[in-house]
Amino acid sequence: MHDGALVSLEKNLRYGKDSLGGLLTAGNGTPLPTRADPEADGLTARLFDLARSGDTVRLAGFIDAGAPPNLADEKGDTLLMLAARHGHPDTVRALAARGADPERANDRGQRPLAGAVAGKEGGVVRALLDAGADPHAGSPSAVDTARRFGRTEFLALFDETAPPPV
Repeated sequence: MHDGALVSLEKNLRYGKDSLGGLLTAGNGTPLPTRADPEADGLTARLFDLARSGDTVRLAGFIDAGAPPNLADEKGDTLLMLAARHGHPDTVRALAARGADPERANDRGQRPLAGAVAGKEGGVVRALLDAGADPHAGSPSAVDTARRFGRTEFLALFDETAPPPV
């Protein structure tokens, strides 16, 4: 990938500089913080835009070059959450394959799987399940969300049944 921003990121990673507004370290092996700095340069915003638009190849290139796969915005929405919310199963799969956590909730406690169920995103639901997302985790869980919105097709995927009629 010969994108100018990617080249800049790779160069900064090589020299231990921070190109993502405080998100990367000089390679000392400690876990990387993954909360975006609102004052960060345009690269961070670009990563979120790539997740929202489902530009899987370019986003994967940035992750492969060292961008944190669990990068989160100021609301706690991760790259995976944004890709899921906007209906991009291939991007969800690529992020999960690169270490993005399918269980990570945002600041409101929302998880990607419950959001995908609410949005009727079947491909995303399957991608998240394949990545290990737990349909019973969270509040509301994906199971709770499927029951609430009558998404019986997802309940079947979760090996659940709809509640009896009241």
